[in-house]
Amino acid sequence: MTASPHGEGVSRHPAAGESCLGVRDAGIWSDLDDKVQLALPADLAPTRVTAQVDRDRALLVLSIDGFPRKAYPLGGPAKLVIGTRTLAVRPGDHGELARLLTAERVRDQVVAAGRDRDKDGIPDPLDVLIGAKKTVLNADAYTEGYVVIPFPMGDVPREMGVCTDVIIRAVRNAGIDLQAELQADFKRARSAYPMIKGRGNPHIDQRRVATLLPYFKRHWEKHTPALDDPADPLRPGDVIFMDTFPSRSGPDHIGIVSDSVGSSGLPLIINNWTNGTVTAEMDLLTFVPVLHRYRLPQ
Repeated sequence: MTASPHGEGVSRHPAAGESCLGVRDAGIWSDLDDKVQLALPADLAPTRVTAQVDRDRALLVLSIDGFPRKAYPLGGPAKLVIGTRTLAVRPGDHGELARLLTAERVRDQVVAAGRDRDKDGIPDPLDVLIGAKKTVLNADAYTEGYVVIPFPMGDVPREMGVCTDVIIRAVRNAGIDLQAELQADFKRARSAYPMIKGRGNPHIDQRRVATLLPYFKRHWEKHTPALDDPADPLRPGDVIFMDTFPSRSGPDHIGIVSDSVGSSGLPLIINNWTNGTVTAEMDLLTFVPVLHRYRLPQ
């Protein structure tokens, strides 16, 4: 099986397994760690799967086509034999991993420090996806308005947010403070941010879609906004800039590609849509144009 041009084609009805990832995540909102779970693509072929074992952190990271997709804790009661290896895993994880892992595709390796900023063993792009899933569980209500927040690591109250706050929080789950990063980048390259006036405002700059775009252009991997390119499929955790008002120039909405698909067959988008909504996974790609797509380098 090859990757769908629309993304990874995750199952709408994943097989019964563990209720949560069960890994130690050093990011946001630890009270939600025991509620976050990720789904793997339906009919995933073992030839697309690799895994690395971090024995120091008792963690296994599974990748699909070289892209980190899910983390599993080690130390459970079930014994998973892969060639000469025996891994201790949870029973639900055993059922998922046993059909996917082969000896030649599993290796011992620790994620490089530059690709794991919060040092929890979870690669940064996967940490972004996990953070985005936490924002769905948190279900903050769409609430516009200027809010004075701390700097650095500032955030509006957890029960509120707009579309950009989904990104800020998800990326912070990987140990990246977009508030501080954007202010520092503005000072380095003021001409890249013509929309920022004066000395910059850490209370609001990172909460504006148009202001975030130059930062992503300068620091994240650019990928095609097309939804049907088999050479560059959508990956869970990708950040997309959308155009909800085509009569206006430029993007006005932002979200993150989920690990789940909707009834359209396209990946759901984790976002906070508008007044009266909460952060959720929505089937947007059939009617909202995507102008830009970026991925955190791994």
